[in-house]
Amino acid sequence: MAANKLPPHVLEVLFSFLDISELRNCSLVCKTWYRFLNDENNDVWRLHCVRKLAEEALRSDILSSVPTYKAKLKALFHSWNPNDCSRNIYVKPDGFTIHRNPVAQSTDGARGKIGFKSGRHCWEVWWEGPLGTVAMIGLAAKGTPTQCQGYVPLVGCDDQSWGWNLVDNHLFHNGDSQGNYPQLNNAPKYQVGEKIKVILDCEDKSLAFEKNFEFLGVAFRGLPDTHLYPAASAVYGNTEVSMIYLGPPLDG
Repeated sequence: MAANKLPPHVLEVLFSFLDISELRNCSLVCKTWYRFLNDENNDVWRLHCVRKLAEEALRSDILSSVPTYKAKLKALFHSWNPNDCSRNIYVKPDGFTIHRNPVAQSTDGARGKIGFKSGRHCWEVWWEGPLGTVAMIGLAAKGTPTQCQGYVPLVGCDDQSWGWNLVDNHLFHNGDSQGNYPQLNNAPKYQVGEKIKVILDCEDKSLAFEKNFEFLGVAFRGLPDTHLYPAASAVYGNTEVSMIYLGPPLDG
């Protein structure tokens, strides 16, 4: 097949100007093309990164946990959805951080662009700025509220969301506290800037968290068979929450 004989520099030019959505089909054409596109750090993925990612994100260390260019692009496609957040929240130019405006007596949330119904998925979340009285991270189905009056655990306020309050280490679902988490004596409180890994297992229907490379245990079980989205909610003015999708957990 002629496709097998195209030299690497020609493939690089060809693939660099195709839409990313078309590259998967290209990888199925032949083994040569598959091997070329399977190199997640080659110039094709680098050039797509330069075009798609904000310069601010490429300059900063916000993507330091995703080492390849292809993984950085995937993280962008899974980042916060500017069209699925509170009116008091906006996504910063880096594409990965939400900023909550200083609005009194309001709880404001956001969801990621892509929800999950199968497989295993992991993403990092971290707070930049004060937590306030309620700082929730977790999961929410499409259509759950992204804003409400007062200061409440918005992620976890109904039967379609599950959240962990980083302020007091309480879990919330269906508007009720589900107990302390992690289940450790004198569990340390979250410190601003600490990265937390959120681990969703759609096959096991469970949600877990990891902090400082320590697995904290399963927080929720019995998740429904529906698309669930990364979610966060905040109450403190000018606080910011970053989220980076990492892919499947390293343990498989």
